Amino acid sequence: MDEFAMGSGTTYSTFGPTINPWSSDLGDRALVAGGSSGASAAAVASGCCFAALGSDTGGSVRQPAAYCGVTGLKPNYGRISRHGMIAFASSLDTPGILAKTIRDAAIVLHAIAGPDGHDSTALPDKLPSQWEPASETDATNTKQLTVGVPKEYYVKELPESILKVWDQGIEWLLQSGVRVVEASLPTTKYALPTYYILACAEASSNLSRYDGVRYGFRAELNNEAAAAAVADASNNQANALHDLYCRTRSEGFGDEVQRRILSGTFVLSAGALADYYERAVLVRQTIRDDFASTFESGIDVLLTPTTPSGPFAVHGKANPVDMFMNDIMTIPASLAGLPSVSVPAAVLDQMPLGLQLIGAPHQEHTLLHVAHLLEQRADFSRHIPLRVLTSAR
Repeated sequence: MDEFAMGSGTTYSTFGPTINPWSSDLGDRALVAGGSSGASAAAVASGCCFAALGSDTGGSVRQPAAYCGVTGLKPNYGRISRHGMIAFASSLDTPGILAKTIRDAAIVLHAIAGPDGHDSTALPDKLPSQWEPASETDATNTKQLTVGVPKEYYVKELPESILKVWDQGIEWLLQSGVRVVEASLPTTKYALPTYYILACAEASSNLSRYDGVRYGFRAELNNEAAAAAVADASNNQANALHDLYCRTRSEGFGDEVQRRILSGTFVLSAGALADYYERAVLVRQTIRDDFASTFESGIDVLLTPTTPSGPFAVHGKANPVDMFMNDIMTIPASLAGLPSVSVPAAVLDQMPLGLQLIGAPHQEHTLLHVAHLLEQRADFSRHIPLRVLTSAR
């Protein structure tokens, strides 16, 4: 995965990028598996495992799921305990599930969801029951479901191929008997900058513990530097400690992690706090309110693309801002703490594309039901070539 879950393609991994099992080229033109939990998605897609876990802060389970042609479920914030996870952005981090099918994801969800005294953000209630594919009663209730299509997600940058898959998803749901209506989320355009302000600020705070004294990696000094540090320590211990911090964090963190820590430190500084961090907190609440109003209007689930494009080349996005744009569809639901899932829907140029469903707060069962309807209509398994299933062997 990407270092400290900060990335969208596993290109920031210490051990090198994870190649997408669907990629026909394993060399210079190899395609990413997505990120940050790209290896989890690749493992499921290639048949290495029944299911895998990942962390979803802004889309790090759903985006690689879409790129690798598997199901990626981000439950409601707090549904699964974060105990044992290294914190990136504590108010956003959500353990997620990657699996072949909706039913497989539901089985894992039921096994690991629930309250935990080690995580104060964990929801106090358990899931009511194990979700099962549509029964006769569920089929009747399907006609009472309403799916919203947010108009703000129709941005001019979306390629025709993504729009076509989105329209096909709408048609599949209509064929299943679901009512589909237009929805509006006016503050969607502010989600991306809001996310990166808040996530970087929280990362700056959370990763401050990695100083070479209490946690993790500690820089090793060469003999000359060590002698100078000892000599300096006798005169000024503060300078020696500062030198240890600087060396440890410079050597221990990769470029992308350092970039986000610096951004977060800036927005938390006295001169920028009111203009950036405090405004981002207010915008986040407005985004939550938009979703709440939408679901209160009678809409049960929202349908959007999972990503604005298909998988990109491992060496194809050198600009970090271009990388940030991969999460533009998944970030709004993360800011609102809502359950959401990516369902594999189609194949373009021999690479998979996914559709995202966003559910109302704590309504994972309704979300899974609609996702299962979409999964049945898409019948994605017929698109999977043999080379994907044998790529790990």
